[in-house]
Amino acid sequence: MSRGEFGALVGAPRLLDVFRRYGITTTWCVPTHTMQTFRSSVDAIVESGHEIGAHGVYHEYVPSLDRAEEERLLELQISQHEQLLGMRPRGYRSPALDVTDNTLDLLAKYEFDWDSSLMGRDFEPYRPRMVVGVSEEAGNTFGPESSVLEFPVSWFLDDFPELESFKGSPLMQSNETVLARWIDSFNFAYERCAGGAMTWTLHPQTIGRAHNLVMLEKFLDHVTSFEGVWFPTLSELFDCWQDDTAAATTSSPAASKPARNDHAPLDRMLP
Repeated sequence: MSRGEFGALVGAPRLLDVFRRYGITTTWCVPTHTMQTFRSSVDAIVESGHEIGAHGVYHEYVPSLDRAEEERLLELQISQHEQLLGMRPRGYRSPALDVTDNTLDLLAKYEFDWDSSLMGRDFEPYRPRMVVGVSEEAGNTFGPESSVLEFPVSWFLDDFPELESFKGSPLMQSNETVLARWIDSFNFAYERCAGGAMTWTLHPQTIGRAHNLVMLEKFLDHVTSFEGVWFPTLSELFDCWQDDTAAATTSSPAASKPARNDHAPLDRMLP
């Protein structure tokens, strides 16, 4: 609980200061329990121009939920967002990036625009499909594409597994190693994936520690030295995205692209 308190009362203000200095807007995925416990911290996020996305009620372990309970908690999140923030969330990130066979259907049912919990791409938003049939010998089969747009995540672009010394985690790595990996990932996307989008997952209780925050600033110094980079919220990115239906009917793997309009003039996007 004290680590959570650090994240809300120390880490979050530090991050907001960094984002202000770099002119960055971001999406914060916040459990509604956190909103109620640390209301002033969440108000500061909103007042600074950032987006709040859904992230569970109490950071529940979603795979343990049956459909009825998963739906009940999703409904509760929506109602609590409306009560606390005056608006419903447009997007969802599952706690611990775990989903069930029902998650995408429920997000579509409740008209979410986007999800950011899956890892089926690295630098390209996509329409996710559930695996509806599993066969070790005949191969798996997929269901239809979801109406929800997926902004993919990755454990490699997540601060917690590699920077948080949690019960002697063997995944712990040096800041120099993590920074080099983030820079290599960005350079690859910038040079080879025009119109690509990259999503970093940062936790205030982790990245808000002094040594990690200095690493983040070094990374932002690198990224902002390049032309044509935009830092949107995920909903801003959703609003400028258009599915390329022509490409989807061909063998090309590039089935979607960012729209070119006054709101999205840049080629590389880093939510």
